[in-house]
Amino acid sequence: MSETYIDPSPANFAAFKALPRDEPIQMLNLLRYREKAEYPEGHALRGNGLTGRRAYEEYGKTSGPIFQRVGGTIVWRGAFQTMVTGPDDERWDDGFVAQYPNSGAFFEMIKDPEYQKAVVNRTAALVDSRLVRFQPGEGGSHFG
Repeated sequence: MSETYIDPSPANFAAFKALPRDEPIQMLNLLRYREKAEYPEGHALRGNGLTGRRAYEEYGKTSGPIFQRVGGTIVWRGAFQTMVTGPDDERWDDGFVAQYPNSGAFFEMIKDPEYQKAVVNRTAALVDSRLVRFQPGEGGSHFG
């Protein structure tokens, strides 16, 4: 993979904000961790030798209470095994689907001052990621 993504582009974030804000949303998260976390100069965890996975765990620990407070839940979580359909060189370490009662809850989370402090762990942890918004649908035993 030649391009990596940690944060949304302005255009993608504008498209996200333009969607309805009063309905439940599910966010597919795909994560690829750095071998060693990369914290900014002056951060207390810089140079501690944390792996990217461990830095992401710190992100979960520090952002989790805010995620729960806004009504977020984890719908599904899994560990990557192999690419079946897609680029041969694309791989992910972990994936999960987070559900929010609405996009307003997501905005409330990312604007929270404590969340903004916690997100440094996510940035330090990841070499690449995807965040994809879905409208929840009905489950069942059939395709289509």
